Amino acid sequence: MPDFGQAVRHFWTLDWNATHLNHGSYGATPKPVLAAQDAVRQDMERTIGDFFTRQLPKRLRATAAELGEYLGAAGEDVVFVDNATAGVQSVIGSIALEPGDEILINDQTYNAVKNIVRHEAARAGAKVVEVTFPFPVEDDGTSIVGALKSGLNERTRLVVLDHITSATAVVMPIERLIAACRAAGALVLVDGAHAPGQVPLDLSALDADFYTGNCHKWLSAPKGAAFLWSKREHQPRLHPPVVSHGLGKGYVAEFDWTGTRDPSPYLSVPAALAFRQTFGDSRIKARNRALAEEAGTYLADAWKTRLGAPAALAGSMRMIRLPLASGGPPDIRLKLWQNHRIDVPVNALDNALWVRVSAQLYNEMDDYRRLAIAVRRL
Repeated sequence: MPDFGQAVRHFWTLDWNATHLNHGSYGATPKPVLAAQDAVRQDMERTIGDFFTRQLPKRLRATAAELGEYLGAAGEDVVFVDNATAGVQSVIGSIALEPGDEILINDQTYNAVKNIVRHEAARAGAKVVEVTFPFPVEDDGTSIVGALKSGLNERTRLVVLDHITSATAVVMPIERLIAACRAAGALVLVDGAHAPGQVPLDLSALDADFYTGNCHKWLSAPKGAAFLWSKREHQPRLHPPVVSHGLGKGYVAEFDWTGTRDPSPYLSVPAALAFRQTFGDSRIKARNRALAEEAGTYLADAWKTRLGAPAALAGSMRMIRLPLASGGPPDIRLKLWQNHRIDVPVNALDNALWVRVSAQLYNEMDDYRRLAIAVRRL
């Protein structure tokens, strides 16, 4: 097995004159996967009519079956969407909300998802309830479960949960949260935008009603590759964001064709899975999580600050409080990029500034040491 860090950077087209600590936001597609995507596009353009009419339906289902096996799900329960936000829109836009119904979210729910919830609730006369999750997190997630329970009642129709929060990089105690929703009789939609490839997944055992996730982040597929999974009992009610020729023909038929588009991101998912197997999927997860923990601990010690959550609630991203008393997140992030060529998100939380670092195969400890020095200079 090859070493990681600089030893594998030739697989990516990233500019290595910069320091990339933001894999969690947009991912980075390796060259072999980009080559596979180019091959799909060439197939498409070479036999365009045959490709869309006869090849594509079979290839989409074969890809869904392969992805489903990775996710612990049957392929017929997996459909493709452009990103996790589109998956959320598909679910919330398909639920027949009524006046008096409540949708439960939290203060760390991704902002685009909050907007979808507010929009759909307003159309139906339903109510949005937002609870506050603790941050920094001081325990094993029990306080998070307690905060969720405080917002549940007999009117809660749907609960939207992040598997891993974008703003705080906390791996939620998702099984306990789902169990609490089940006890209250509420439907559960899990926004797993950051989860596939970062933490183990077994969707059939998770007991959510709906789960959507990105393939372009930690799975390293091209941008525009994401999935939606649903329990079969709910599938007849689900519709894609763009309703097309498949209306009334079933869950798979509706999502597999929403009009002419480039399907190469979806069909490149097997190449992304194969790339991961080059190094070993479990080995990648363990290595990235260990590097994120080492980096987070190092930065917190170097800055004499703290981490945002205990190791038990962490994956391949870590939140570290910055030792800065002034300056807004956009200003600091811009200075880190312009002055030091470091790309890393900065968020204002808990009356403080925090940095979210990612750990992918191409990262190594020197990347985080450069960040420590750059922040001191600020």
